[in-house]
Amino acid sequence: MSSRIDIEQESGTMSRGISVAGGGVAQWITWGGLALALLVLPHVFSQGFSLSLLQQAGIMVIFALSYNMLLGQAGMLSFGHALYFGLGAYFTLHAINAASAGLFFIPLSLMPLVGGLAGAFFGLVFGYVSTRRAGTTFAMISLGLGELVHAAALMFSFFGGEGGISGDRVYGEPFFGITFGPGIQVYYLIAAWCFVCMLAMYAFTLTPLGRLANAVRDNPERVEFIGFNPRKVRWMVLIASGFFAGIAGGLMAINQEIVTADSTNMWRSGSVLLATYIGGTAFFYGPGLGAVVFTLFSVALAKATAAWPLYLGIFFIAIVILSPGGIAGAVAAHAPVLKSRHRSALLARYLLLLVPLALLIFGLVLLVEMTYRLSGHTVSAQSLSLLGLDFVADELGSWAKALGIILLGGVLLRPLLRGAKAVWEDIHQERAEAKGGQP
Repeated sequence: MSSRIDIEQESGTMSRGISVAGGGVAQWITWGGLALALLVLPHVFSQGFSLSLLQQAGIMVIFALSYNMLLGQAGMLSFGHALYFGLGAYFTLHAINAASAGLFFIPLSLMPLVGGLAGAFFGLVFGYVSTRRAGTTFAMISLGLGELVHAAALMFSFFGGEGGISGDRVYGEPFFGITFGPGIQVYYLIAAWCFVCMLAMYAFTLTPLGRLANAVRDNPERVEFIGFNPRKVRWMVLIASGFFAGIAGGLMAINQEIVTADSTNMWRSGSVLLATYIGGTAFFYGPGLGAVVFTLFSVALAKATAAWPLYLGIFFIAIVILSPGGIAGAVAAHAPVLKSRHRSALLARYLLLLVPLALLIFGLVLLVEMTYRLSGHTVSAQSLSLLGLDFVADELGSWAKALGIILLGGVLLRPLLRGAKAVWEDIHQERAEAKGGQP
């Protein structure tokens, strides 16, 4: 009994942070609203590109949440999480090809489990080595293992070399007319697995192992003192994380019908790390939000400009500086504002801040896009049009206008920021007085 109490005390911070929406009815409403949104979204965004965006976002949500099982819950910074995602994708596509050839039959709707089992198996194997140490040592071992698997994917025939392997997800007899050929059917398959995985990973945070993972993250010496092995806890969490990452990889294989070595490379591991940090590691739903934002940058914005990695980098730096807790941390910090009498004043200040922020962003985008046009590597045309305004990269006047827009935004931003900060301080003073009876 005392061990359980110690575990609860060690993991108290994280167990509060992972709550979805309070308890009881609020959680039912949250999960019900999420399920409804997953059902309705493809009918709101029904175009081909929008549907593809939703499919990739759903896969990325599972991948990011699986990564946060390591980082947010157990405090393990991994630079090679893509290996479980990629291996899950490879094994899933091989299983699809085997089922298509008649060697055995597994419904396509269950094929992501093949990826999940593959991810869990390699989590078992690689975790035996990598979880012997925590901190920087674990991060470096995970990086080495990730690069090892990526190199193997380019060398051995099982992985198909640089060309990868491909398959056809349409096999067997249709089930009630469902063939998984149309994109909308694949979306609902991804959405169903996304919802189930989110429920399972949230349930994991409430288990004794999930609470132990929080305690190992915060104070491994204390966990060892009360009779638990921190290394075994990290190992089991890595296996579970690899399982869900493998499911995400399996869904990617079904969606794209091709898997290449890119699914195991450093960029894939770095992308899930960025998505998780952007969303916020201390909150269960944070990595999901970050995954959606990352997908918008890497898919939607990438369609509009080749400079999207630069914009993503700037956005990431802004999040780290302005809101270290990520998007979810910023949302949580503003939750008490809803009960304050100053909420209308703060909202008005935020609305005013949109003007200089829009000017700064507009000016920055102009500078970046004109620089890309001058480089000549990715864009041949020297002119561009934004919001109905024409700019020419090789004209000094266009650069002067862009710098002038940035300067105007900066001049307007300073006093508005001071005003918003004053209202924010009034809100915190009000909360302090309500709790302690004095400011």
